[in-house]
Amino acid sequence: MGAGGTLHAPASAPTPARHQRTAPVHPGAWWLWALALGTAATRTTNPLLLALLVTVSAYVVITRRPDAPWSRSYGAFVKLALAVLLIRLLFTTLLGSPIPGTHTLVTLPEVPLPDWAQGVRLGGRVTAEGLTFALYDAMKLATLLICVGAANALANPSRLLKSLPGALYEMGVAVVVALTFAPNLIADVQRLRAARRLRGRHDKGVRGLLQVGLPVLEGALERSVALAAAMDARGYGRTARVPAPVRRTTAALTLGGLLGICAGTYGLLTAAGGTYGIPVLLAGVAAAFGGLWLGGRRTVRTRYRPDRWDARAWLVTASGVAVAALLFLAAARDPAALHPGVVPLSAPTLPLWPAAAVLLGLLPAFVAPAPGPAPRTAVKEPS
Repeated sequence: MGAGGTLHAPASAPTPARHQRTAPVHPGAWWLWALALGTAATRTTNPLLLALLVTVSAYVVITRRPDAPWSRSYGAFVKLALAVLLIRLLFTTLLGSPIPGTHTLVTLPEVPLPDWAQGVRLGGRVTAEGLTFALYDAMKLATLLICVGAANALANPSRLLKSLPGALYEMGVAVVVALTFAPNLIADVQRLRAARRLRGRHDKGVRGLLQVGLPVLEGALERSVALAAAMDARGYGRTARVPAPVRRTTAALTLGGLLGICAGTYGLLTAAGGTYGIPVLLAGVAAAFGGLWLGGRRTVRTRYRPDRWDARAWLVTASGVAVAALLFLAAARDPAALHPGVVPLSAPTLPLWPAAAVLLGLLPAFVAPAPGPAPRTAVKEPS
């Protein structure tokens, strides 16, 4: 209270403008950004461009990842990507490669196979060209996995579920539960390993993982039962009464829209369907949105403080879409730069303007708000 009896607002009270600047970015924008980077990775096998895509996503994750249990799964996706690389190289070494090569690295003992297994071999000559081709191809899948891991580390799954349209609520719950499986599993393993270290028990190696597996499985089952009870208490799966013509129209629009999206996407990916790809895709998207709008009338649920799709969400999404679109254009204009050859064996070169296009993916690191400090639990003083 002031000198004249005037009440003053606390200095720490956030204003609406300040809240909008510090509010987190819409989770759907993070997923669209990450999936667009993953789509860009599918258009090239150049290891330098793929490494640049991984670097861009990792920098955004490091600078904008919140301190939450569900955001700690990025390292697991990186380890999974490395495992994909090693497995692909191992298979190429043992089973051979269709790529002809002249630089022999090692010759393994070859196992004779029956006549019906022609085209398949076990052991034999391992060439540098075959391993290089396998490495380029595996890096594409590894980059896609890392981009998905970036989306898991940046997007809050509960806020993503709240932002889905009503027609996709049941499907969205199942998807969100599936997406949170890996972060929750990793958090449980870290918590149990820390507890074992505090008790002076072994927590590394195969033996430590086996002893941690049973408590993790028990925790997953308890979480599943609690989730099922919470979903039933909130009326999961209950729908409103809708006339039969509306239901049939919803099904026709949704099914027709999905078929149109598939046909339009196929047309865009093939050379012969370039003329009809975009119109069919747009018609399919419009029909699918119409079906979702009608289907939302069957879901009787409300939203509490839904996330707003603001200008920052548009910028985050646009940066990823721009990277994907420019790499699509580069793959059409200069396919040799984005798909370096391995016969004859030569070092890959970094194309300049596709590399500059990949750097557009760094925009979320500057437009998204920095993550705030982790909330601290208040300690109650003894009375």
